[in-house]
Amino acid sequence: MELLTTGQLARELGVSRGAVVKWAREGKIQPELSTPGGHHRWKLDDVRAQLRRLREDGGG
Repeated sequence: MELLTTGQLARELGVSRGAVVKWAREGKIQPELSTPGGHHRWKLDDVRAQLRRLREDGGG
């Protein structure tokens, strides 16, 4: 299981880092874990599934 930084996730999704931060702050996506320093780590497939569900529910 490879965990990505927020910047790496943004590159994989083709969006800005700021967009990922905003989605997380709004509760649209959830990180796999957060470090003690408050940095998020992400699983790409999980985030893609979260975004897909969000679109299907009309929230994206």
